[in-house]
Amino acid sequence: LQSGHRWGSMEKRGPVLHIVVVGFHHKKGCQVEFSYPPLKHGEGHDSHSLPEEWKYLPFLALPDGAHNYQEDTVFFHLPPRCGDRTTVYGVSCYRQIEAKALKVRQADITRETVQKSVCVLSQLPLYGLLQAKLQLITHAYFEEKDFSQISILKELYDHMNSSLGSTLLEGSQVYLGLSPRDLVLHFRHKVLILFKLILLEKKVLFYISPVNRLVGALMTVLSLFPGMIEHGLTDCSQYRPRKSISEDAGLQGNIPRLDDCVSVSAADASNTNFGMGDGGRKMAGNHSVAGQKANVPFSQSEKTCNGAQSSNGTVQRLKVPSRTSPASSESDWETLDPSILEESNLKERERENTASEQAENLLSKGMSSESLPITVQPQANTGHTMLVPGLISGLEEDQYGMPLAIFTKGYLCLPYMALQQHHLLSDVAVRGFVAGATNILFRQQKHLSDAIVEIEDAHVQIHDPELRKILNPTTADLRFADYLVKHVTENRDDVFLDGTGWEGGDEWIRAQFSAYLHALLAAVLQPDNEKTLSDFGTAFVAAWKNTHNYRVWNSNKHPALAEVNSSHPFQGQYSVSDVKLRLSHSVQNSERGKKIGNVMVSTSRNVVQTGKAVGQSVGGAFTSAKSAMSSWFSTFTQSTQSLGD
Repeated sequence: LQSGHRWGSMEKRGPVLHIVVVGFHHKKGCQVEFSYPPLKHGEGHDSHSLPEEWKYLPFLALPDGAHNYQEDTVFFHLPPRCGDRTTVYGVSCYRQIEAKALKVRQADITRETVQKSVCVLSQLPLYGLLQAKLQLITHAYFEEKDFSQISILKELYDHMNSSLGSTLLEGSQVYLGLSPRDLVLHFRHKVLILFKLILLEKKVLFYISPVNRLVGALMTVLSLFPGMIEHGLTDCSQYRPRKSISEDAGLQGNIPRLDDCVSVSAADASNTNFGMGDGGRKMAGNHSVAGQKANVPFSQSEKTCNGAQSSNGTVQRLKVPSRTSPASSESDWETLDPSILEESNLKERERENTASEQAENLLSKGMSSESLPITVQPQANTGHTMLVPGLISGLEEDQYGMPLAIFTKGYLCLPYMALQQHHLLSDVAVRGFVAGATNILFRQQKHLSDAIVEIEDAHVQIHDPELRKILNPTTADLRFADYLVKHVTENRDDVFLDGTGWEGGDEWIRAQFSAYLHALLAAVLQPDNEKTLSDFGTAFVAAWKNTHNYRVWNSNKHPALAEVNSSHPFQGQYSVSDVKLRLSHSVQNSERGKKIGNVMVSTSRNVVQTGKAVGQSVGGAFTSAKSAMSSWFSTFTQSTQSLGD
């Protein structure tokens, strides 16, 4: 069952909230040039003003360093506005064109190139599908060579709202453009390390340029978690905007001169780009435990907006926090000093543990000894899974408690982070994050993250030796990872598996991770399970049991797990092949091993050929989505011409 309250209201007004054009002004920097409907009530379509909660929108839609690329695509998340609790999912298509090619050139165009982004703000996480539609329209908008021709953007708004609906979350289109196969080809066994890092709710930063490669890799990792893309990100962007530009003082000394795409005047920076008045501050997505007593989903209990007016007339969203504010001074909230951050986070965790322990119900230890095992070929989600709103997580959950409540209670998912959001990495209201960045400043501030994922080199840099030890794969884990890599890289006869698609394909890989996670969940419920859990990593399981997502999941009963085999999918006796696997893993993670690997890259023709085939497959999916859009677009063009005649 879907949560009727949220989806019902969305269906009435459509999933797409706004179509927005963001441009780069030579004096004012990135700014909104057009929005339909207007972003603020009572404003015009060409208003530059923004809601307090969405102050970073221009810098997310038109990314840092965009001038280095002819075109790019950005996935980003915005916080909910007053009265809403749900994440706003943004997809932006960026392009640049030579100013001399324009038919109509406005007076404020003084540079040789014009840089603009067209973006969609949606209530549905249909990233790839929105991208396919938006790329076509962005191309057509630029081909007009007259940016005052906005009728096509209004038509796009109407078309998307009439053609998109929440039922699309139940099919495979929600994964369009996200290829786990490409991910396994690139990261190989390290994919499982990324999976476990996020299960532990660590601070994980992905890094690469351009943005489309960044967001594609990050969101593909998240797609390995059952139900995460569809229903697990509704609370992933609860953050507070920066209070004032004065708090940049400690950061300015470290920032190199920014390129044109983010250059702004001082006056604009204080008024537009960074000026976050107190009225725009929000509590960071903390679920009040008291809400459980009312036996209503959080999506309803937190829906209320008190509408209190601040001194500048903007509406504040008042929300009762589940714990008191940290005892740090106001300046400590956004400091870059790691010692203050760690101390504050320790206090936050202590309070969080207390609140969550009060919410937990005792699960019965005895599970059926006659459990029906599942194989490593589980059935994929066919769209008929029953979903119920979780009273503690507030997420739409299936019978196994999926998706896990990872991106809740101040754990953020920001596929792309603008430089202006840098302070979020050290905000104590943010307990963790999975974030993507293209600016080198993020990568240099290593003390602000637990792991940096260098996508270009497929390198996962984990700073803490203890965390590296916790994430060191077990023998069973190495077998699992090797099983995935072999199915993806080796040439074999295609085997079509009912419910999971082609063996070694995208759906099949997601099914393997689903089986892995279900087995882990089933194993922790068993009595005398030390030996079983050791296959997943004893230290890892102990660390995972201290996370928020585990405590939320463990506070409810999930009888469906009684039918799941409660052992690692690749448990078994140690063998010679395991020694080879362990050696291979060690070599790949050593500096010398990497150099040897680089020399051998030229011989890996099968991998390259497979990658090309996958690229064509994904491209085909985009082409089919675009062709549907093209038929609508051609109809629209013909009707426009007939009106002109």
